[in-house]
Amino acid sequence: MTILTTPGERANPARTVPDTPGRGTPGGLAGAIASEWTKLFSVRASYLCLLAGLAITGVFTYYYASIARINEHPVQPVGNAAASSAVLVQFAVVVLATVAVTSEYSTGSVRVSLLSVPRRHVIQAAKALVAAVVAFVAGTTFAVVGTAVAWVAFDGRASFEAGPSLLQVLAIGLYQALVAVLTVGVAFATRHPAGALSVLVTLLWALPSVLLGLGGPALADVNDHLPHGSGDHLMRLGAEAPYTPATAVLIVAAWAATAHLIGLCVLRRRDA
Repeated sequence: MTILTTPGERANPARTVPDTPGRGTPGGLAGAIASEWTKLFSVRASYLCLLAGLAITGVFTYYYASIARINEHPVQPVGNAAASSAVLVQFAVVVLATVAVTSEYSTGSVRVSLLSVPRRHVIQAAKALVAAVVAFVAGTTFAVVGTAVAWVAFDGRASFEAGPSLLQVLAIGLYQALVAVLTVGVAFATRHPAGALSVLVTLLWALPSVLLGLGGPALADVNDHLPHGSGDHLMRLGAEAPYTPATAVLIVAAWAATAHLIGLCVLRRRDA
């Protein structure tokens, strides 16, 4: 409501008219998303994470394809190089999504955010959606670049089909988006970058490495139900998998949803 006055006249609360529709910033989830988008790209860390992910993709996929060519591995889909690089590239997404949450706790600006968006689930959902969209676009971009680099390095020891390659690029982007949502939930639960990164490095890399290193069908089955284990089955083409790609998506999504709910419970109980 806008108060109407004339020079020298006190504001009369009774003389009000509604604000013009469309004026000001949007509210609710749309406003929160717009705010989170602005905040994410107002810091250098976001750009550095994306550039780091691009660089890691280029180096890893070239190395992967070169080793396959030198050792005369069987011909495989060229996109498998980009899928394999996700074991490292995912941490560029992890750091980006972690910074989106924990930077506000470290500076105290989270209080302003929570005052602006009192509904806790809305602000968490906005951060998760923005991080997921950025991660999906970045993941698909990394996959396209990695596929192109690997095609050169494979030098004939890889196959390429437009349809399956497109699906593989989208699968890589989807996995990175789910990792971003998982990260936002963990970051809200821990509220500290070191704590969040410790949990995520353990879950996405250290634990799978230990399970696969020890070997055995039982441990392999456990790894198949961890986020990166199921994500790896989703992203690779021509590899044997214990379940369908749809099941792989559901497993990673379940991990992301669980982390999201835990983070929301912590946010509601401990607030800022």
